[in-house]
Amino acid sequence: MSIESQNQTEASIAEEQGAPLLLHHHDHSSILISHQNEQQEEDTIVPLPDKQKADDAKAIPNQRIASLDVFRGLTVALMILVDDVGGAFPSLNHSPWFGVTLADFVMPFFLFGVGVSIGLVFMKVSSKPNATKKVIIRTIKLFILGLLLQGGYFHGRGDLTYGVDLSKIRWLGVLQRISIGYFLASLSEIWLVNNNVSVDSPVAFVRKYCIQWMFSLLLCLVYLCLLYGLYVPNWTFEQSNLVWSSHVSIIQDVHCEVRGSLDPPCNAVGFIDRLILGEHHMYQRPVYQRTKECSVNSPDYGPLPQNSPGWCLAPFDPEGILSSLMAAITCFIGLHFGHILMLLQDHKQRVFLWSTCSFCLLVIGYILEILGGHREVQKAYSLTTMDGNECSNCICIGCL
Repeated sequence: MSIESQNQTEASIAEEQGAPLLLHHHDHSSILISHQNEQQEEDTIVPLPDKQKADDAKAIPNQRIASLDVFRGLTVALMILVDDVGGAFPSLNHSPWFGVTLADFVMPFFLFGVGVSIGLVFMKVSSKPNATKKVIIRTIKLFILGLLLQGGYFHGRGDLTYGVDLSKIRWLGVLQRISIGYFLASLSEIWLVNNNVSVDSPVAFVRKYCIQWMFSLLLCLVYLCLLYGLYVPNWTFEQSNLVWSSHVSIIQDVHCEVRGSLDPPCNAVGFIDRLILGEHHMYQRPVYQRTKECSVNSPDYGPLPQNSPGWCLAPFDPEGILSSLMAAITCFIGLHFGHILMLLQDHKQRVFLWSTCSFCLLVIGYILEILGGHREVQKAYSLTTMDGNECSNCICIGCL
């Protein structure tokens, strides 16, 4: 076989396998030496085509960020742990109201991971309208999926019926909250980032993302203003008949008339949900039913204690409108951490910036806890049946 035919055979094999074209026997350079004539001693040097670079790029697989995948896996494992053993170990279950437990970290971890992923996906956006369209479609899909899972369509493993009562459907839930955070963080990443700025210094980093940070701070400000400044009036709810066999509707009155209360009955979060969603479209078994005021088995669910307040049976949505707005901030924090991950290659710089941001958030949290500690508000509760009989400052059993 001649040298020319052998070189052509090697070229075809290398092209099929996507390997670099190192075709000459005795030379390991990246050039192709083709012999024009076996009697000639001069060789003609022909550079490799540019297609090889594209083939080499295609041969390299898309690399995933292992740390993010591990974080997601640990979050799912934590979710399974607290769901299965949270009832047996109260320290692993959700906090009844004030405080934090291990289970309370699951949702923020998911939102944080969503934010980091957004920073990776929308690092370079070729078409902002097309990217926005994809975000809207994905948000709607996620919201509808959450509505199917937590809206009341599934009645339990022991119940073979299906369907949902639209007058009592629950509009918000876990996946709906994730969709809201994803929507706000994605739109800010698409439209509020200055892509014309090349990050080569800390000042350039601030210039690139300053508008996005201002938007997240604005969301925090709106949340705090509504939480501490919104006036919560007296309100009523229809108590579900869980004790008696007769179908007597009981209207429970809750007296508030306060601002800035963080207690279960008179906070602005529940007031906004009742005003917009309606009490029948909220979660009917809220977590504060495990507080000492509402359960003899606190911090677990249990029978009502004597002289328990009437709001213990009131609905409250843990994934409500105002709380989901603040939960979206966790996506922005993850988004910021994702920016650091992509723009900085030195691990020491990454750890330093992440630690600095975390410490600042920790200090802000302690300051808000000190300044906005929950206030003890004296409240009166009255119970009214549909026939007009009223019993003041008593529980349901005492009204019979």
